Amino acid sequence: MSNHEKKGGQVPQPDLSRRRFLGAAGAGAAVAASGGVAFAQGKPDPLITEIQDWNRYLGDSVAAHPYGKPSKFEAHVVRRDVEWLTASRESSINFTPIHALDGIITPNGVCFERHHGGAPEIDPSKHRLMINGLVDKPLVFTMEDLKRFPGRTNKIFFLECAANGGMEWKGAQLNGCQFTHGMIHNVMYTGIPLKVLLDEAGVKTNGKWVMPEGADSAAMTRSIPIEKAMKDCMVVWAMNGEALRQEQGYPLRIVVPGWEGNMWVKWLRRLEVGDQPWHHREETSKYTDLLADGRARRFTWIMDAKSIVTNPSPQAPLKSKGPNVLSGLAWSGRGTITRVDVTIDGGKNWVAARLDGPVLPLSLTRFYADIEWDGREMLIQSRAMDDTGYLQPTKDELRKVRGVNSIYHNNGIQTWLVRANGETENVEIS
Repeated sequence: MSNHEKKGGQVPQPDLSRRRFLGAAGAGAAVAASGGVAFAQGKPDPLITEIQDWNRYLGDSVAAHPYGKPSKFEAHVVRRDVEWLTASRESSINFTPIHALDGIITPNGVCFERHHGGAPEIDPSKHRLMINGLVDKPLVFTMEDLKRFPGRTNKIFFLECAANGGMEWKGAQLNGCQFTHGMIHNVMYTGIPLKVLLDEAGVKTNGKWVMPEGADSAAMTRSIPIEKAMKDCMVVWAMNGEALRQEQGYPLRIVVPGWEGNMWVKWLRRLEVGDQPWHHREETSKYTDLLADGRARRFTWIMDAKSIVTNPSPQAPLKSKGPNVLSGLAWSGRGTITRVDVTIDGGKNWVAARLDGPVLPLSLTRFYADIEWDGREMLIQSRAMDDTGYLQPTKDELRKVRGVNSIYHNNGIQTWLVRANGETENVEIS
């Protein structure tokens, strides 16, 4: 079976006219048509008319926080895990609070984690990277060696776990976009192209695959085709301008843009070049897609176009009637997001959202839609399209092809039900 079910992801495009969207009966909201709305009226607010404590007294000195951290009032914006999801906390995952973030860059402190044997603490002065196998010159590099190489570059990429959304294959289960779609982050990586190192070692003519190996107790390994390795993979030591965090692979990891996060081996210690894939643990027992007839889709590396409305969502309910901002994220492992459509009536009417901020290939893209909510229920969805023409499918369309046995590569459209009181929950509609 083909790795790319592009045809299965195509759906007929409905009328996207603004008139139909605004006139939809019972839609519960409409695109805000005018500005200048008075958001607050009434009696004087003592919080603005009276002096507060923070106006009266000196604040913290510049020496109080030698490494900056968020305000204590943002203490709820943290990674969270689901205790029953895996067998142990050392081989588990936590989730990025995407409902509480804006823009496209994920702060380092809340980038989701996935470990297979816990996050090791590695002294960078003792860390080495070996290149061996089908190369002309087996090589060993120190961290200082790597940082001296020409060709240093900075690139923004999303990293998504193949199991992101995996619990939703059989139906709505986890109530919050942090849990349904939070196995993702988007940062700027600093490092050198993997091609630079492979060229230095000299890949033999029969070298067709590269196997990165991690220094963690799980000895994480995956097989990467040499074409991908030479095209855009990176060996990196920094993210968002500072050293990799321990849980993100400090001091060294590999970046495999647009492909499933399991291949982005952390704590990178070795690169072996071979003439065929290795079929190791993480590409046989896991990270395959089990079909209804018992066959497995293997080497399904690319993360197809996907989107999610982050606000409103179960962890970010609507609190006020009137003007509100619908916000979300879209991404594609095949290229650049070109359009995101949103609906508030479960797909009867769609309008194009506004893409805002940098729109980059293989990166998260932020979208917005201004809505006017009158308190009626809404069924909110989004669907993304990338520059290959691929349109994000419904979950039913995916299930017709793959069944419900898989836990990987679920890029189906997500639905949130916004109730009359603003509370929001994870639902499915057919």
